[in-house]
Amino acid sequence: MRTRWVVRRGIAAAAVGCAVFLTGCSASADSPSASGDGAKGGGKPSTAALANKADAPPTRPVPHGRGSRVPYDFNGDGHRDLVLNDLVKGPEDRLGDDAGIGVVYGSGRGPDPAVRRLLTPTRNAAPTEGTLPAAFDAEAACDLDQDGFADLVVTTDPPFNGTGRPPVPLQILFGSPDGLTGKAVKLRIPEAARFGNEWPDHPVCGDFDGDGSQDLAVTASGGRFSYLRGPFTRKGAPRAAGGAVPGVGPVLSSPEPKADVNADGYDDFVSATRAREPGAAARAKLLLGGPTGPGRPGGTYTYKAVKALPAGELPAGEGTAVTDVLRYADFDGDRRPDTVVRTHRGETTDLVAVHWGTGKKGAAFSTALFSTDHR
Repeated sequence: MRTRWVVRRGIAAAAVGCAVFLTGCSASADSPSASGDGAKGGGKPSTAALANKADAPPTRPVPHGRGSRVPYDFNGDGHRDLVLNDLVKGPEDRLGDDAGIGVVYGSGRGPDPAVRRLLTPTRNAAPTEGTLPAAFDAEAACDLDQDGFADLVVTTDPPFNGTGRPPVPLQILFGSPDGLTGKAVKLRIPEAARFGNEWPDHPVCGDFDGDGSQDLAVTASGGRFSYLRGPFTRKGAPRAAGGAVPGVGPVLSSPEPKADVNADGYDDFVSATRAREPGAAARAKLLLGGPTGPGRPGGTYTYKAVKALPAGELPAGEGTAVTDVLRYADFDGDRRPDTVVRTHRGETTDLVAVHWGTGKKGAAFSTALFSTDHR
């Protein structure tokens, strides 16, 4: 097996919707206080609700959409969906396998934790040499095949004996009117677009050449990156790819909250020497998009710090409660960035919430709800 560490990034996650996760909450799932903008009142979670997996709201079907241009809209209904990698485990599972990727689907009043789906290697990953990966982490999302449904790029840990060029660890789960379902396909990076023997990693989505289709930038060795032009086929192949482009650090990421930093019609991306902690202030190198693709130096890019307001009060337990920023983006369509946070104590207790761009706080829920879903 490969000996590379897979870095878990909390790409996204959060939600609103009180359901049974909030003390004294009795609103229906369709009421304003159960999800979205009406749930901007907060409330203390019940210790029993957090501890009892049976208290999770039953899942509802994913609404069928017709396609949209909204980011992270996997079912194409016009509402941004939420993705999170870090799901809590039961005390008996804390040393077990990866819990999977949780998806919370959006609604007209915000993300709804009752409309959710758990993605796991067993059900959703593509095998390599007959072996399913153990690691399965969300990395980036965009509409790679240009069908109106966002697709999810995940990283895995395919078998590798350490000799020569490693396989591509990235896979794509394609969106549909049913959201993210079925098996992923492996991302195909043409040999001419690879360089060196490092693992292709840190995929960044964007329309870097301004042609209306989403492209991918992926790290290569020696300060280079692979530029893969979209649209992509359903077998994971880009429309075109040239040689690896020089001039980047080992970590790539997207600017926040907009990918087109200078508003010239071409998306840009950021290059750094080390991974940035979500929500933290940081300085990195900006690579500008253009008619021939990304790579033109754009000077220094500064990530502004995002305040990590707690998601809510956790029940008493071992260790200190920590709050992490997971995502800074517009989740309710009002063109103001919202902040998704996760307050957790170890790997067994947490709350996730959205702090809206209006300054109000949404209701919180525990990612323990995914442990009630079949894995």
